[in-house]
Amino acid sequence: MPQILPNLSSSVKLGYQYFVNHILTFLLIPIIIRILLEIFRLGPDETYTIWNSLLRFDFVQIICSAFLVIFIGTVYFMSKPRSIYLVDYSCYKPPVTCRVPFSTFMEHSRLILKDNPKSVDFQMRILERSGLGEETCLPPPIHYIPPTPTMEAARGEAETVIFSAIDSLMAKTGIRAKDIDILIVNCSLFSPTPSLSAMVVNKYKLRSNIKSFNLSGMGCSAGLISIDLARDLLQVHPNSYALVISTEIITPNYYQGSERAMLLPNCLFRMGGAAILLSNKPRESRRAKYKLVHVVRTHKGADDKAYKCVYEQEDPQGKVGINLSKDLMVIAGEALKSNITTIGPLVLPASEQLLFLFTLIGRKIFNPKWKPYIPDFKQAFEHFCIHAGGRAVIDELQKNLQLSAEHVEASRMTLHRFGNTSSSSLWYEMSYIEAKGRMKKGNRVWQIAFGSGFKCNSAVWKCNRTIKTPTDDGPWQDCIDRYPVHIPEVVKL
Repeated sequence: MPQILPNLSSSVKLGYQYFVNHILTFLLIPIIIRILLEIFRLGPDETYTIWNSLLRFDFVQIICSAFLVIFIGTVYFMSKPRSIYLVDYSCYKPPVTCRVPFSTFMEHSRLILKDNPKSVDFQMRILERSGLGEETCLPPPIHYIPPTPTMEAARGEAETVIFSAIDSLMAKTGIRAKDIDILIVNCSLFSPTPSLSAMVVNKYKLRSNIKSFNLSGMGCSAGLISIDLARDLLQVHPNSYALVISTEIITPNYYQGSERAMLLPNCLFRMGGAAILLSNKPRESRRAKYKLVHVVRTHKGADDKAYKCVYEQEDPQGKVGINLSKDLMVIAGEALKSNITTIGPLVLPASEQLLFLFTLIGRKIFNPKWKPYIPDFKQAFEHFCIHAGGRAVIDELQKNLQLSAEHVEASRMTLHRFGNTSSSSLWYEMSYIEAKGRMKKGNRVWQIAFGSGFKCNSAVWKCNRTIKTPTDDGPWQDCIDRYPVHIPEVVKL
């Protein structure tokens, strides 16, 4: 009996979902059958009478009616937003020489913080529980003892990551530099003069009339902000290509002090980057991988705690770093709730929206202590790309959204193999799903990212074609066969 009840409850819910989601079909079928029966009952005289009444229309009336239909259709199609396609993307894969095993990281920490063993022990405890693996990478200047975070070294890292990703993307798509109409580069903490976008223009000799943008200080969610900006620009510039670069330059931002809240980013952030090609050209709909459906942005910066929960500042010794607040997960949860409230009505089927509405009304009218209904977003999406900001972030979203281990597999494995690559982590996750051969035509993907400010941003993509297991030199090519791997709660160092 205990086994029968859960099965019965599951069957009832599935039946409810099917009925509500197809209610229009259930309503229209009887109407159509009724109309067909009435038509078949008509005799020859009634049919002839109806035909004659149709022929009595004046020629001018027919022309005017046809013109009205054409006019309404033209207005509709002209006012309809342009479709935005993701032609392809490419992720930077750091060389083996940049890898930082746990033993190397801890040895460097002991040498750099030799006067502060408590900070060393703190970093070790964080690393043990971080969910990172032995193959994450840091740029060469961080491998020195002490690190050499010079401007020249930072530019060198930016050039290596960004140019490698762009070169790979151009080789994949066959696009030429002169074809690019819009360029957007986002990098939160490294903002030199000339900008990184100017660096790309100079390297690839892009056109003088290119629309170039450089976004900084917007945190790990800046990648989706760049996608949103590209979408808006592509709505007003027809037949265009937009190149979006998402990265974070680690070299100048490696904290060398001893404040615990500012040592956390050292344990989690690693080098990486991605180049994404978007277009509104109708001909690209055939080969494009995805179509952009929605972008939803939530900003909690009006609240002081949210604004300062990820904050760049100096420690008492004057060393600059990023301070991560203890309230970070609570604030991220509130931002996610706001984002879900906006995106839910856009993507959830009617069955989930009705359940949420009924529960909300019940709590307001009958009993405020009723447990709030959490919509089943698995009904709306086949794949989830949750920003690999850390193990706690993934755990919290998996719990709140009631996702299975498979739904968050791409996020956990990306964190394990590449670490927190900031705004580009979503594309490593997308690449993981593709490398596993799970991305099919019509599949819907939900990308969720969090960033300083505090922001929670979402993007919804629809797979345009079944993506075969990649044969190119993708970031997962040499290791996808051994993933997923078991990640213990604590890795003893």
